[in-house]
Amino acid sequence: MSSLPPYSFAPDTDSAIDLYLVASEALDAWLAGQPDRLQSWLRATGFAAKPAEIALVPDGNGAVACAIVGHGSERDRQRGRFLLGAARARLPLATYRLRHSLPPEELAESALGWLLAAYSYRSGTSALKDKLPSLVAPDDVDAAQLQIIAQAEALTRDLINTPANQMGPQELEEATRALAARFGADLTVIAGDTLLAQNLPLIHTVGRASDRPPRLLDLRWGETGPKLTLVGKGVCFDTGGLNLKPGASMGLMKKDMGGAATVLGLAQMVMASGWDVRLRVLIPAVENAVAGNAMRPGDVLTSRKGLTVEVNNTDAEGRLVLADALALACEETPDALICMATLTGAARVALGADIAPFYTHDDALADALAQASRRVRDPLWRMPLHPAYQSQIEPGIADLDNAPSGGMAGSITAALFLDRFVEGVPRFAHFDIYGHQPSAAPARPKGGVGQGARALFAALPGVLSL
Repeated sequence: MSSLPPYSFAPDTDSAIDLYLVASEALDAWLAGQPDRLQSWLRATGFAAKPAEIALVPDGNGAVACAIVGHGSERDRQRGRFLLGAARARLPLATYRLRHSLPPEELAESALGWLLAAYSYRSGTSALKDKLPSLVAPDDVDAAQLQIIAQAEALTRDLINTPANQMGPQELEEATRALAARFGADLTVIAGDTLLAQNLPLIHTVGRASDRPPRLLDLRWGETGPKLTLVGKGVCFDTGGLNLKPGASMGLMKKDMGGAATVLGLAQMVMASGWDVRLRVLIPAVENAVAGNAMRPGDVLTSRKGLTVEVNNTDAEGRLVLADALALACEETPDALICMATLTGAARVALGADIAPFYTHDDALADALAQASRRVRDPLWRMPLHPAYQSQIEPGIADLDNAPSGGMAGSITAALFLDRFVEGVPRFAHFDIYGHQPSAAPARPKGGVGQGARALFAALPGVLSL
């Protein structure tokens, strides 16, 4: 098992053990079709097919003849994802062959959960869990695609989980450069005071107080096909600036580059799948620090687009760096522009940690994302770009306010702010993700997690007519 590539299925062998995945509502009917010996064994052991419940059936020599894993009730499956993944670490070390009666989408989810259950993060480096059982690629799934998704999700989790002292703007650049080299992409970097010379003033202003220089990462891949541009917030650590965060709020801020981590994971999926697109990834990579040259509340800044912004809270810095990156992206008029950011606490208040809100004016794109979200079980919810709230982001002395007072509709007003920097693009969507799993769940340990990337990966081919 240890010789398999990370997040991969095993080749089929004669020694593979049958692993039956059985839902609790189907248990009686399934048992009725099994040999009397197996029925007696399961009834004697009290097996009820609860989520990830395991029953091992011995052969005449005391070895494992087959394994049965509970898939829970319909309610269990609605409330939890990747249930098969929860059983992986508790099965004996062996290669298994899945036996099931799942429809294709549930089968793909279960197989992906098995792969993702290998992920762990320890001591500043990622590592597969040691000596896990393996699974033969089930029939009727796209095994290659599931492996691509699992590997990309591992990249996203690694980047988010890496402590901020090991993942600043320079290290995020190095990770992006490694990804570019792997797939033959080009990477251009604009760093430090050169950001001013290249008319990226908001990125420079947010990052200038740190001794880790700010930069814009610009990755390009592909020479034909529609233009797909991904923009990800890369705030590698956020103190809040002069509007300093309380200690409890600062504790998770290594994840404030979760948007960048997620678009890099999505970019890896696209490149590994060989899509016929002209892919561009833009990441403003900064650290929002405190120093004498930090931006101040009340400062008025001029953006790349020429719009002026009154800074009423230095802790609303993500929308500032994204504003310059989005304006730059629109200068090439991509066919689709996707923005991902760990932008507001208001999004968590509205939808919690598990559901990522997204914003778009494009009903067709929204419908495609909603359908893909349900199909691949990557929870998303469309939120409104409510025009009546535009006045809340117009302070009077500047074109825009980065932190409207009142505290209402904070995720919506942040999205409206970003929308002011997007024009001429047929399809645009902004995702206000959390990027963090608050407590362990099947195939999702506590820590960094991708959100929205799998739904986008499923929806974009149709949106772009690939």
